[in-house]
Amino acid sequence: MIEYEANEPAAASLPKRDIKTSLLRGLRQKCPACGKGALYRQYLKVNDRCPACGEELFHQRADDAPPYFTMVIVGHVVVGGILVLEQAVAPPTWVHLAIWLPLTIGLSLWLLPRVKGALVGLQWALRMHGFGGAEDEPVPDPGTR
Repeated sequence: MIEYEANEPAAASLPKRDIKTSLLRGLRQKCPACGKGALYRQYLKVNDRCPACGEELFHQRADDAPPYFTMVIVGHVVVGGILVLEQAVAPPTWVHLAIWLPLTIGLSLWLLPRVKGALVGLQWALRMHGFGGAEDEPVPDPGTR
């Protein structure tokens, strides 16, 4: 059995970071540390460092989580809206397409950077992926012992 040594004493000695504040700053697309600097240099490209406070942001690993959460949120809004509209007035299909297709695209594009920002803020607050000052340990291959 492979045993891993936890880095608990190092993490316990560091000051706590407020998760709610970090999430809200990320939602506003601002640096989770200071809340002033821009989180992105382009649409979804996270700055390597905060332009205001210099906090390193390149550690983030949002990967596939932001699109997944965005699809879940947008899907619930759009499907709920379609069902309500269909039950209320039963419009023709072209009306549904004219309403819901642009709304789906627009809401997805608007929500995606905000969700990613919140996830970067969460990672920062929890000191994940190097945000705590130490790099993540490489995960050993389970096939080697």
